[in-house]
Amino acid sequence: QVQLVESGGGLVQAGGSLRLSCAASGRSFSGYAMGWFRQAPGKEREFVAAINWGGSTIYDADSVKGRFTISRDNAKNTVYLQMNSLKPDDAAVYYCAAGAVFGKMITQYIFWGQGTQVTVSS
Repeated sequence: QVQLVESGGGLVQAGGSLRLSCAASGRSFSGYAMGWFRQAPGKEREFVAAINWGGSTIYDADSVKGRFTISRDNAKNTVYLQMNSLKPDDAAVYYCAAGAVFGKMITQYIFWGQGTQVTVSS
């Protein structure tokens, strides 16, 4: 079992930045792929970015590539999402997830955090 707790969300103006953190506890963190997903009101949860235990990354190219950066610190059992040049369309609840398979699909992730709200004002 892995417990995930997100933090770092909040209100930011368009063009601003936020860094989300996801602290993991429980089973070994380093063996899991970690992902960030987001869900806006009335929309389905969607993939944002993922990182495997070795540091390889994938992003949702259309929406965030070039603006968001995912990273992880295995010694601190923490994964980060640096979000720059935020747009109103980025507003959502952001979820951290851990899974055995490195990928973009929600079904590949086993453990989920409770989410952190990101609000972007125009």
